[in-house]
Amino acid sequence: MTGPVVFTAAAGALASSGDRLDKLVVWALRQEGHAVSRAEVQRWIAAGLVTVDGAPAAASSAVREGAQVEVRPAPAPRTDVEADASIELVVVFEDDDLIVIDKPGDMVVHPARGNWSGTLVHGLLAREGFRAEELSDDAGAGHVRPGIVHRLDKGTSGLLVVAKNAETREALKELFSTRTIEREYVAITVGSPGSGTIDTPYGRHPRDRLRFTSKGRVAGSKRAITHVTELEPLGAATLVACRLETGRTHQIRVHLAEQRGAPILGDPLYGKRPKDALLAELAEGLGRQALHARLLGFRHPRSGKAYRWESAMPADMQAALARLRGATRPSI
Repeated sequence: MTGPVVFTAAAGALASSGDRLDKLVVWALRQEGHAVSRAEVQRWIAAGLVTVDGAPAAASSAVREGAQVEVRPAPAPRTDVEADASIELVVVFEDDDLIVIDKPGDMVVHPARGNWSGTLVHGLLAREGFRAEELSDDAGAGHVRPGIVHRLDKGTSGLLVVAKNAETREALKELFSTRTIEREYVAITVGSPGSGTIDTPYGRHPRDRLRFTSKGRVAGSKRAITHVTELEPLGAATLVACRLETGRTHQIRVHLAEQRGAPILGDPLYGKRPKDALLAELAEGLGRQALHARLLGFRHPRSGKAYRWESAMPADMQAALARLRGATRPSI
């Protein structure tokens, strides 16, 4: 978009998008072929670049039928994050629209406090097809996320999809919001979580801003659903598979620790040093939570073709698993 966009709020548009100004603008622009995120539109609204009947309005303002809305798009904020071609990325799939990465456990996805270099974003910006100023969804000082619609925590390894353009980014976000993306993780837990579904309110911890919680209804809580399947008992530990129905930050880690009393082995935030000597040794050796995103599947936003990728458990988790199996195998 290079100039102002003007449209009249019609009943059909309102019914399709809701009555909030930010949602209405996103919906209307997409009808014109302009893929924009809600965060981007909210930035324009905050800057006074969106008016309703000639006057600025809040993002949450209800828009009446027949109101004239004018949108003056602003360029995305530039970022000082520099490309770093030295960062090696394991690419399992790539085309003109998206890339699927197999992330190592020690890699951080995007720049943030304490991790201003060496991130996945720095590596992506060194590849053809990635430009931060065009693809940032929630750009701000130190928070550029080119095409990233979901993330894996530092310490979590496995499959991650990143969009190469705004249209694909918004389409992937829609797949995530409608829960039509298949995601499965494998983890080693301290103790036995049992098999079944965990369905709780979920939000940021009221007293520790680094943590999230599934206990009680914290302010701004949302629903979180994790399906857990025990795969193999390992003495004082258990190998489990977790399928995400929702994708909240730290969701699997919190659900296993808080709801099942079986934190992920090596989790520095939601676990503690195991009493079992072998588990304590393995946790220290891992230096991260034993959590791996092993499966990712969805229909390609452009072609509609169904894709499904799998990633083998990384060497550090395989080694821990072998030690646990050896300790529980009866001697002959």
